[in-house]
This record gives sequence, structure tokens and C-alpha cells, in this order.
Amino acid sequence: MIKTALCDLIGIEYPVFQGAMAWISDADLAAAVSNAGGLGIIAAGNAPASYISEQIKKVKTLTDRPFGVNIMLMSPVAEEIAQLAADEKVPVITTGAGNPSKFMSLWSDAGIKVIPLVASTGLAKMMQRSGAAAVIAEGCEAGGHIGELTTMTLVPQVCDVVDIPVIAAGGIGDGRGIAAAFMLGAAGVQLGTRFLVAKECNVHQNYKSKIIAAKDIDTISTGKRLGHPVRSLKTPFSREMFSKEYNSFITDEELENLGTGALQSAAVEGDLQNGSFMAGQISGLIKKEQTAKEIIDELMSETERLLKCEN
Repeated sequence: MIKTALCDLIGIEYPVFQGAMAWISDADLAAAVSNAGGLGIIAAGNAPASYISEQIKKVKTLTDRPFGVNIMLMSPVAEEIAQLAADEKVPVITTGAGNPSKFMSLWSDAGIKVIPLVASTGLAKMMQRSGAAAVIAEGCEAGGHIGELTTMTLVPQVCDVVDIPVIAAGGIGDGRGIAAAFMLGAAGVQLGTRFLVAKECNVHQNYKSKIIAAKDIDTISTGKRLGHPVRSLKTPFSREMFSKEYNSFITDEELENLGTGALQSAAVEGDLQNGSFMAGQISGLIKKEQTAKEIIDELMSETERLLKCEN
């Protein structure tokens, strides 16, 4: 069985985190992943505190294993969610879209392990100094909001500058990716797109079907002009977004407004025309729906076989 320092740190069976996906990663998916031996994570996104409170209470009824809550720091309700997570003493907090330093003491005092997402060595070092238990180094192959560096280049550089565990993310969808992440120095991995097709994932079936049908070249990155690029599947919406991105007659505000509500349209309504189907470049490897347990068992079996150099 594969076990790393990350497993002991968090109290999980396997060094596998389920990525936080707004409008998608709810208590049902998080509990299924945690019960399967990984770390399930509820995504706060821009959801109100009342909804996240319900999800935290629900996940506690579905699993007695560790789980996490992801806080998107650019959300207008981030401070409220940060306090809620501290009050609920959630086992793990992951963060994205910003620097969580101002919340670190609040969460530390509540006994919470904080694991920020980083896209550079500079932020990784800052997070270690701030008391992070580990960091997630995510490359631009990932779905959703992305940075500049690839997983292959980012992970080893982060591993070289921090002493805390590093979780590799971005472009990891099977045992080959996990084995490669370990070779780069990672103590664990985070997968988002692979768990989109988990049977316990409540995302619209149109979303799952598009992931399963995707080819290797079927994702696109948009929004770089706005300072927060996003990777998603190629759809009428994403192609329109891309075509308007460098149109000088389109203002930044108009471009921002074009994307408002697009993820919800995809995840909840399955809108194939106007939805933003965020997904990573690994989509082309995913061919079927499975339970969270089947996914994790398969991932670990593949990884163990590769690390033992078995065909």
C-alpha cells in the first residue's frame, strides 16, 4: 500500500486529494472520496455561508474520516467562510485564488491544517513561513483557474524550496501521473477532473458526458487578459470568450460579465451553449463513470504496479 508523510499528517489512507470544484464538489462527493481513503473536499466558491454550513454538517453525517473545505480567497464572502470553517473546526482547509496569510492564525488556533494552493516557489515559501501544513503545487494543465507553469516544472522547484509536504496537481488522471508526481518529489496528488465522473458527483450528466467524450486537444484557456485565466472544454461559450478576449472594442468589464454564471450553467443546468465546462487537459484519458472508491482503488493499483516496475 502506498503511504507517505501526507497520509500521517492528515490521517488518510492514500495520498490522494479530490480537487475543489465550485458548484460541483459538495458533501456527497467529499464524503465518498474520504470514505474511499482519500481526502474529500467541499468547494466553497462564491456560495453563501449558509450553504457551506449545510454541506459541512452533511459531510459529518456521511463520513467519520477527515475532509476538507476549499476557500476561494477572491470570493466576496471569503471572510465569512473563513470564520465558519474555524467555528466548525473542519479538519483541513485548502485555499485558492489568493494569499491566505491573514487567516492563518484564525485557522491555526482552531487546530485546522491549512494547505494553500500555490503557483510559484515564492508563494510556497511564504505559505511555509505562515504555518501551512503542506502546499498544493498546481500546474497549468489543470481545469479551472490556472497559473503559468506546468506541473512538470513547478512541482520539483516547489519541493526544493520548502520542507513541508507538496501535493502535485494539474494534468494527473491515472497511476502514471501519480508515479511521475512522486518522482518529482511530491508526497501526494490532487485530482479534480477525474472525480468529475465519479458516480457520487452530482454535476449535470451533460458535464460528465463531455468529459468522457473529450479528446486530448479539447480544452482551451481563456481570461488571461483579465489576469485569471481559466481552462475549460471547447464549447460555443469558451470559443466566444476566446474570440472576444483580444478584441479591443470589448472592455474588461464586458468580458468579465460574459463569464458570470457560466460555470453554474454548465454544472447545474448542463447548458451546452452557454455553460463553462471547466476541465483539465487530462480529460482525454477519462473514458467512464466509476464510484469514488473504484477510482481511488484503480489509481493506487496502477501506481503501485508502476513503482514496482511491473508491466
